Amino acid sequence: MTELDRLIQLLAKLPGLGPRSARRAALQLLKRRESLMEPLAVALADAAKAVHPCSVCGNLDTVDPCAICADVRRDGSMLCVVEDVADLWAMERAHAFKGRYHILGGTLSALDGIGPGELRIDQLVARVGDENIREVILAMNATVEGQTTAHYIIDRLTPTGVAITRLAHGVPVGGELDYLDDGTLTAAMSQRTSTNKTIF
Repeated sequence: MTELDRLIQLLAKLPGLGPRSARRAALQLLKRRESLMEPLAVALADAAKAVHPCSVCGNLDTVDPCAICADVRRDGSMLCVVEDVADLWAMERAHAFKGRYHILGGTLSALDGIGPGELRIDQLVARVGDENIREVILAMNATVEGQTTAHYIIDRLTPTGVAITRLAHGVPVGGELDYLDDGTLTAAMSQRTSTNKTIF
């Protein structure tokens, strides 16, 4: 295998890049060797050395605890549980939450052999007991695995007496009913909220 083949194979392992996209990316990197490829190689090496999971929440950062966990301005009594670091980044991008996070590292999946022991659920239960958490917000994805994981966490946390809430699922802002799938419409109907008027 040549160096070029190895580069293409490694790029093809990235999410969203198939073999053809990986070949195009490799070609661009080689064409822009000094301005793109070499700085990228340095950035990748630096990140591999410096970026590590936060020992508290599981976020990726160059410091431990991470900047979010160390931020005293955040509400330490609210904990948002997400599946992955990408979900935390999405929440932060929206500026919708000012508490702290807990990253599970995936979802329960019998088919993939992922049970509670492979996720950071025990650490979550310990945090609820140790950190004076008032509310746990379950921000799982609206998938079968996500909902299964949420139900399992609810069962584990209920004995602690902590308030447990979940993100609403339903019609997105700007969404048109005609384009929504049946599951989304059903969730939106079952989680409808009052507008201080009689709901028929």
